[in-house]
Amino acid sequence: MEEQKRIILVTGAAGFIGFHLCKRLLELGYIVVGLDNLNPYYDVSLKKARLKLLIENPDFHFYKQDIQDHKALIETFNKHRISIICNLAAQAGVRHSLKDPFSYEKSNLKGFLNLLEMAKNYDIENFVYASSSSVYGGNKKRPFSEKDRVDQPLSLYGATKRANELMAYAYHHLYGIPCTGLRYFTVYGPWGRPDMALFLFTKAILNNKPINVFNYGRMKRDFTYIDDVIDGTVSAINRVFDYEIFNIGNANTVELFEFIKIIEQELGMEARKVMMPLQAGDVLETSADIEHSKEKLGYNPKTPLKEGIRRFIQWYREYYRV
Repeated sequence: MEEQKRIILVTGAAGFIGFHLCKRLLELGYIVVGLDNLNPYYDVSLKKARLKLLIENPDFHFYKQDIQDHKALIETFNKHRISIICNLAAQAGVRHSLKDPFSYEKSNLKGFLNLLEMAKNYDIENFVYASSSSVYGGNKKRPFSEKDRVDQPLSLYGATKRANELMAYAYHHLYGIPCTGLRYFTVYGPWGRPDMALFLFTKAILNNKPINVFNYGRMKRDFTYIDDVIDGTVSAINRVFDYEIFNIGNANTVELFEFIKIIEQELGMEARKVMMPLQAGDVLETSADIEHSKEKLGYNPKTPLKEGIRRFIQWYREYYRV
C-alpha cells in the first residue's frame, strides 16, 4: 500500500521564505496547503510570480487568505487533513513597524493566536513558526545565544516576535502542542524581499541611484542564504520537539561596507553612498550562535556570502531583464 503523503500548512506561502519552503517541501513529496493574503507591503506582482511557479505542482493548494480570518482558517482545516503547521506569515520589517504598528498587532499577534487555536483544535503533530533575530534587541553579548535573556526589544516587530515565542510556550504547556520557533538572521537570496538591503542596493546601483548607508556604515549583520535557511526549517519540520527555539543564522558577521563592496564587485559598478544616522529600531550588530541548532537540528549553513550575492544578482538580472 502506498504511503499517504503528509499535508502541511505553510502560511505566508507567497513570501520570500514561504515560497522557497513550499518549493522544497513539494520536492520532498509533501502536499502543501499554502495561505497568503498577498498584502501590498511590497510589490504584489513579485508574490504572484512566485505563486505561479508553485501552482504548477498539483500537490500545491493555494488560498488567498489572511491568518486573522478565524472562520476562513476553520474552513481550510475542515477541507484538508493538515498534520503540520509552519507559520511564516507576519507583517515584516523593523522600520515599517514605526509607521504602521497596528498591522503588526493584527497579523503577528491575532493571526498567530488563531493558528495556535487551530493547532489545539485539529490535533496538529508539529507547530513550527518564524521568529527573528530582532528578539535579541539591545543585547550586548555576542554571539546571540538562545539561552540569552530577550526582554529588551528595540522595535515593535521584535516585541511581537518575542510574544509569539511566549504564546507558543503557553499553548505547549496547556495543550501539549509541540512548538519550534526559528530565529532567522537577515535572510537573503534569489526571489528576495524588495525592502531588504541586498535588493535595495542592487536596484539602486544598476539604476545609477544613490544608496543610503545607515549609521555611517558602522553596522554588522549575520547574512544567511535562503537555501541554508530552508535546510534548517525543513529539519525543524521533520523533527518534533516539545518546545524549542533555534537560531537560524550563518555564524559569520559581516560589516556593512564589506557587504556593499561585494555587491559592487559582482555588479562591476560602484555605489554612490549617502551616509545616514542610525534609524530608530535598528540594531548595530546581529550575530548567531548556532551550536544548539547544529546539535539538535543538524543545521549546517554552507553558502559563502560572495556566492549567495552572486546568485541573487544573477536572478535579479534575469527576472528584471537588466
